[in-house]
Amino acid sequence: MEFNEATGLFGGGRATDRIVGTTLQVPFPDKFRLRGRIGSADVRSTEAALLALQQGIAATTSQVYDSLLAALRHPHDLEQARALAQDFLKKTDARFEGGSAARLDVIRARVDVAQAENDLITNARDIVNARAALNRLIDRPLGAPLAVSDSLVLPPPLPALEPLEAAAFASRPELAGLAREQEGAKATTALAREYWLPDFIFGISKNYADPGPGLFSTGISLPLPAFFWQHSKGEIAESHHHELELAASYRDLRAEVGQDVRSAYAAASTALRQAVFLRDNLLPSAREAYRIASVSYGLGGASALEVLDARRVLRDAESQYTDALAAASMARADLQRAVGAPLERFEAGGPRGQ
Repeated sequence: MEFNEATGLFGGGRATDRIVGTTLQVPFPDKFRLRGRIGSADVRSTEAALLALQQGIAATTSQVYDSLLAALRHPHDLEQARALAQDFLKKTDARFEGGSAARLDVIRARVDVAQAENDLITNARDIVNARAALNRLIDRPLGAPLAVSDSLVLPPPLPALEPLEAAAFASRPELAGLAREQEGAKATTALAREYWLPDFIFGISKNYADPGPGLFSTGISLPLPAFFWQHSKGEIAESHHHELELAASYRDLRAEVGQDVRSAYAAASTALRQAVFLRDNLLPSAREAYRIASVSYGLGGASALEVLDARRVLRDAESQYTDALAAASMARADLQRAVGAPLERFEAGGPRGQ
């Protein structure tokens, strides 16, 4: 609202003109297109960031689930260890009663049984903690009951590295989000270069001091770039340098993704090889060594220390194998996160049909 030639502020007293009007300024049509591209790039970049967060949570959940499976598998190994310790205690008691074993051997056997019981108690705490961690990740009350239907198994062989790396470059949401930011930066630079394009102005006004009809007005706002270097060395240069910065960031992120895939692949491959070695070599040897020592001790040959040492090696080997299975599954989940796609889509020669 506008008051002209009034004798007071804001139309107080007498005013020759009392004009009420509205104006609509319409930018040049190409500016709409560029601003639309900038907005779309921002939305798609945010969607990529959300997808990356979801994939990270999924990988973490899978790893915590594997840790729960490992904690649930350990009691089986520990109960077997306790049974072996109790069997050794019976044999030691029998030999002590027969006069072929020292009292110290009986004490050692009882300590071994107590250690097995303590290991079971400690593992119960690990199960509770693993369940609480998994409940937190899947948004359930920490103490909610949780039953698992899976068990730890040896993961399948890994696909070849090259197709996994190529898939990571194509599907990692971090790279997609940064590419969308580059598109938005290019549109921002193009929009800054259109500072000289005119805007259209449409308006209507009514002078209430004049009994005549309302007046329409139209026009074009055409900026005159008399000092054009203020734009070329200002917002245009700033936007262009932002493009260069994003391009350098993309190259660095691409190298980081490649390194991430290779590191995760090496970890998964090593964990799988360790699990296979423990299953095929260490565990059979440890079981055979304990069997021989136990039989020999029952016949009066081996000493109590030899049996205890063989049982300790067997217990450690079984625990290592369980941990190795969990580590192999966790490393596979981390590799899947690094690739950004399920590993089941890939064969040794390349991606399968989706």
